[in-house]
Amino acid sequence: MSLKNAKVLTVSQFIHPFIDGTGMAKAARQLPQGILEQGNEVRVFMPKFGSINERRHQLHEVIRLSGMNLIINDTDHALLIKVASVPNARMQVYFIDNEEYFKRKADVEDDDENFFPDNDERALFFCRGVLETVRKLGWAPDIIHCHGWMTGFIPLYVRHFFNDDPHFEDAKIVFSLYDEQPRPLDKNLPKKLALEGFDKDLLKNLGKCTTEDLLKFAMGMSDAVVRGSAKLGKSMESTIKTLDKPVLPFHKEADERLEAHLEFFQGVMEEALV
Repeated sequence: MSLKNAKVLTVSQFIHPFIDGTGMAKAARQLPQGILEQGNEVRVFMPKFGSINERRHQLHEVIRLSGMNLIINDTDHALLIKVASVPNARMQVYFIDNEEYFKRKADVEDDDENFFPDNDERALFFCRGVLETVRKLGWAPDIIHCHGWMTGFIPLYVRHFFNDDPHFEDAKIVFSLYDEQPRPLDKNLPKKLALEGFDKDLLKNLGKCTTEDLLKFAMGMSDAVVRGSAKLGKSMESTIKTLDKPVLPFHKEADERLEAHLEFFQGVMEEALV
């Protein structure tokens, strides 16, 4: 049975055409549109990387949603929300922006392919910013679909920060995994999260961690997992085999992938009702 009248929040590190060239960007572009066209509501979010041309893509600030300050690593950071329409689709994408974290003219690494040392904080700001904005919209998603390591803190925030919030209390989290090369995150990440009030026992696997460790951490708190790439790293494959939760196989063709997701989401929601 296909999904109908559901509210699906898509949170992705990359979305075509704003960031191009990855399977993740294509999937995070095509799936929400297909879900919308099947009679569901969608909201779509990604980071406003400095490499995105605001003029070409006609981004503009949403004043009524901007203006919040988020505290990351004990420091205030202003949250700016921008929006753009996706060409040839009745779909908008919201962008999480901040002068310090997203002004640089790159996404997650510099011209020499050095991974930015503050990428952990950028991911924290992005994930918190998405959830705070969804609350401000007064919108309660049935499914939260995450793509990419930069969305890896969404399950933690939903389960342990906004766990009493009515916007998220019934939401099911589905995490899509892609063949991403593991990159190191700041070893002080657990301390930064402890400042936000998270229990230290919860964070024990995040010290000296990589983006792959963060994905495993996120998978553990999600309700279901999707294989977004045909092949994943050995360590990730091993972790998936140990999961006691639904896993959707990889689907290469866009039409097949959409139909499989619609059925999968419906199944995840029905499981919650049992």
